[in-house]
Amino acid sequence: MKTPIAITGLASLSPLGTTSQEEWDAYLTAETVIAWDNILKAPVSKLTEDAYTIIDALREENTHYKRLDPSVLYAIATARKAIKQAGWKQGDFGINIGSSRGATQLFEAHYNAFAKAKTTSTHASPSTTLGNIASWVAQDLKSTGPDISHSITCSTALHAVLNGVVWLQSGMTSKFLVGGSEAALTPFTIAQMRAMKLIPAQAGTPPSNTGTSSGNTNNISQYYCKALDLTKTTNGMVLGEGAGVACLEVGKKENALAYITGIGYATEELTHAVSLSANGSCFQKSMRMAIGDMDPSEIDAIVMHAPGTVKGDQSEIEAIHTIFCNKMPLLTTNKWKIGHTFGASGLLSLKLAVQMLQHQTYVGIPYLEEKTRSQKLNNILVNAVGFGGNAVSVLVSR
Repeated sequence: MKTPIAITGLASLSPLGTTSQEEWDAYLTAETVIAWDNILKAPVSKLTEDAYTIIDALREENTHYKRLDPSVLYAIATARKAIKQAGWKQGDFGINIGSSRGATQLFEAHYNAFAKAKTTSTHASPSTTLGNIASWVAQDLKSTGPDISHSITCSTALHAVLNGVVWLQSGMTSKFLVGGSEAALTPFTIAQMRAMKLIPAQAGTPPSNTGTSSGNTNNISQYYCKALDLTKTTNGMVLGEGAGVACLEVGKKENALAYITGIGYATEELTHAVSLSANGSCFQKSMRMAIGDMDPSEIDAIVMHAPGTVKGDQSEIEAIHTIFCNKMPLLTTNKWKIGHTFGASGLLSLKLAVQMLQHQTYVGIPYLEEKTRSQKLNNILVNAVGFGGNAVSVLVSR
């Protein structure tokens, strides 16, 4: 990229807290916030009580917001924080915030009502369309620029970053708000993941020695999601919820948190709907494109997609080995701690990368035996991939 893209605002609602400091402090501990949920009969990662309080306040603030899905409200609350940090006012900036599943909770509620009564409410359709997210954020922020919602499954948020970068480089707008939001902790979504044998533990059976909880109130010693543990023989993906939003602007900015200096993308040739090649060919292509002319040895760390599945983690590792050979960067992921937040996950990974650059501290994985390296962090690669083999790599730099 000839002109770097400044990240001037970066906010999230995640299972780690409602502020960046809370999230960072949580990353520095070895505890996971994943917990067993008795209602969903699965390990999940939920937002904190403070986050739910913020969402409840949004519902009371505007009568229209009472009818919105949590995924939309998560995005609104997060977008407000991001533009405040960036110093943006109402005006002409673009918005691209997507979701893997969209208005999951409302859609399932409306369909369940329809299945019983064979009729549905007036608000069923407008409140469950995917366009809800960006359009309601635009309404809330009174933006006059383009607003786009999309779903590219688990790489949705990083595809929003790609789109924002291209809009900015085109000169059609000078500011772009990008991100992803997900609120898909529902019985049907859990059932879909279980049908694909992606999540651990059978229905109604908590793993041993972990206790039970309907939320994230218990500190547990066993890790439900063993992301990047290549010795595991069964899938351990855990579903989480959250939202992440970034404010992007062209060129050098005094208030920049970090810079996007490279972007890459690729699509895997599928053998079935959720396939990924053993050597992660889509990751190889996306990482090469993002690195560009930079020497691979200049990449200090990679925040991997690493969902905690056996084949998914292994294929991404193989792709990294192919690109970096014997000069491997530090490798990490946040899914062992907060689970897989689907469409929001790429932005939460990007935020971790930016925080590591700011604090000059590498956040590793506690259950892996790895050599600690004391080094400067200047360039960090962030990966994401979704069903359909749509990989994205974003290079962020100090």
